[in-house]
Parts: sequence; structure tokens; C-alpha cells
Amino acid sequence: MEFMHKRVFRSGLVLLLVVWISFLGFCQPAMALTEEQQLVSQAWRIVNRAYLDETFNHQNWYGVRRQALKKPFNNHQAAYTAIQGMLKTLDDPFTRFLDPEQYRSLQVNTSGELTGVGLQIALNPQTGKLEVVSPIAGSPAEKAGMRPRDRILKIAGVSTAQLTLDEAANRMRGSVGSLVTLLIERDEEGQKEIRIVRDRITLNPVVAQLHSSGQGVPIGYLRLTQFNANAPQDLAQAINDLEKKGAAGYVLDLRNNPGGLLQSGIEVARLWLDSGTVVYTVNRQGILGSFESFGPSLTQEPLVILVNEGTASASEILAGALQDNGRAQLVGETTFGKGLIQSLFELADGSGLAVTIAKYETPNHRDINKLGIKPDKVVHQKSIQRDQIGTQADLQYQAALDMLQKSSLVAGAV
Repeated sequence: MEFMHKRVFRSGLVLLLVVWISFLGFCQPAMALTEEQQLVSQAWRIVNRAYLDETFNHQNWYGVRRQALKKPFNNHQAAYTAIQGMLKTLDDPFTRFLDPEQYRSLQVNTSGELTGVGLQIALNPQTGKLEVVSPIAGSPAEKAGMRPRDRILKIAGVSTAQLTLDEAANRMRGSVGSLVTLLIERDEEGQKEIRIVRDRITLNPVVAQLHSSGQGVPIGYLRLTQFNANAPQDLAQAINDLEKKGAAGYVLDLRNNPGGLLQSGIEVARLWLDSGTVVYTVNRQGILGSFESFGPSLTQEPLVILVNEGTASASEILAGALQDNGRAQLVGETTFGKGLIQSLFELADGSGLAVTIAKYETPNHRDINKLGIKPDKVVHQKSIQRDQIGTQADLQYQAALDMLQKSSLVAGAV
């Protein structure tokens, strides 16, 4: 019995010592994080809370933070490098760091003007190569002959192989009148250099015209170049104007529209739908959200949407919503296939993060990421000049007119 008592006493003493040492450790003041370390920690917390993939690319995300904070940061640039290193481990080209200038520029890109070549770009998630999603209508890049899916190999002699998306974009920005040379690679044409003179890019998202079908029926032609903050209001005004002019059908041209604001895409879909689901979103917990249309739509006239491989993101949300709801038919080529949703987060020093927070599904629960949306009528189109869009040379547009002509509503208006 005495032996047992001593063992219990000694165990209790050890336990008391452990508790006391732990208590002393708890009372020690934690080392204050530097401003740069706080920035890295803030970026880590945002991703930890919001990122779509809860496995963080099958890695210990806490371990990534611990590793990142081991390094000393002498300035903000060192912190930026550490944040970029953390994000790179996610292997997601759409989740990226934006320095203060890039963050402000991206905000401008969805609301006002920018200065540069006028290209919407992305890193191909399968090849990792820098690709053109589409040139902005009327931009220096479009005038120089840049096309969707062109692969940009060099910018002013600098290889893009190791550049992030924003580093590449920053190298293409510059003062009005300055020159930049891009080395591109194009299917069936190989490599070629394209020289572009930078200019101010006006982000006017809507082109509206009243056209005539082959049988003299008035057709409203609408080209939407991107989904910025002004797009829903500008498009609504254009539809109302065309309605007053007697449009008996519509062609909505989303070719080479790289997307933009999710909410803008949803609001544009609501202009055409009396009711129905616009899009489903799925977060990392698998929780399904939805955005609905409650009407009334601005017009009941038949609608055909033009799409191609440069139709991406919010454009695909709109095309998928109207196709699945039976509101529109699609003509052209399979779309880009970007079914992921990013959100912008501002960091303490004015820099920011674009973080993939969800994926979306069309109303019929189609996940189109990396697959795209196949049109109802596939029509291949060779490259044409901007002034040939909506003319006899535009085969996809002509196919849309034929489809409208067969519509009972348009046929009845003849």
C-alpha cells in the first residue's frame, strides 16, 4: 500500500509541475507580429475562411502559414512574395495576390477606364500558359489582330512562363502612345510578333443597333463586351429603345465577352426572364445557393445568343441561364469553360486578394468548368474584321437570323 501511495503522490507532483509550467508559458507575452507578418497572416486567414477547396490542394494549410512566417520580412515586397508563395501552393491560377496598384486597376476594369493594350487574359489551368480570353472591342489589341486563345509567350522580350497573371497584365499596361511587343503562338500559324501601341481603353459595354432580317423584319442587335457595373443599366436602356423601334426579335452577341462581375451577369439575365433560376452557387461545404428571376422581363420577343471560345465566366452564366430556361437558343462555338467564382478582398495596406470562393452550376445543374457550354447550333467562324460583325460575312450572325426567322413569333410578324 505504501508503494502505491508513493506512486500516486509522485504522479500528482509531476502533473502539478506540468500544469504550473504550462501556466507560466501561457502567461508569457506573445511576440508581437510585425506589420509585414500581420499582412501575411491576414492573407492566410482570408483564404482559410473563404477558399472553395477545403483541403487547400490536399495540404496542411496551417503548416503553410507556419512556414511562411518563419522568414524575416524587411519590407512589404518581401511580404508580398510570401503571400504569393502561399497562394502558389493552391495550384489555382484564379486565386492570386494583387499589389495596391493592381488591386486599384482591377477595380477600375470593372467600373471605368484603363490604359494599356485592351486584352482580357487568363492562365490556362491545364497548360499553365498565358492565354488571351478576348481582346476588348475597339482596343489596340483588337486592331493589331489579337484573337481569343492566342498564347502569349513573351511581353517586351520577357518570357511569361514564370509570370503570374497580374505580373503579365502589369507588363502590358503603360502610358498612352507607348509601344509593347508581344510574342504569341497561335494554332496552325506558329509563333509571331505583334506590336501594339497602348491607349486609353473606354469600357463601354453595350453596342445596340436595329437590323433587318432577310425578309425585312426588324431585329434588335445587342453586343455586350463585358459585365462591368454599368452593363445591366446600359443594356436595359438599349432593350427599351429597341422595343420602341419595333424590334420583333433579338440577337445578343456575347462572343469574346470574358465576363466580369457575377452580380452584373445575374442582373442582365433577369432583364430577359419572367421567372426561374438564373444560377446555382456551391461553396466548399457543398451548400447550394441560388439566384432567381422574379420578372417581369423587358421583352417577350424571341432571342438568339451568339457565343464562341472567348465567351467566359459571367457570359457563360448568362448564356446557360437563358438556354436552360428555354428563353434563348445559342449559336456559335463551345464557350471558354470558366465555372469558378472569385471574390475580391482588400488587405490592410491597400493590396488585395482574388480568391476562388465557389463554383457555379447552370439552372439544369450543369458544371461547365473546363467544359464550356455547347451551343444549340454549332457554326464555326473564321476571323473577321470588327466592321464585318453583324454582316453577310458573319456566318454565326446569319445563322442567328435564320433561327429567328423560323421562330413562330418572328414569322408571324412578317
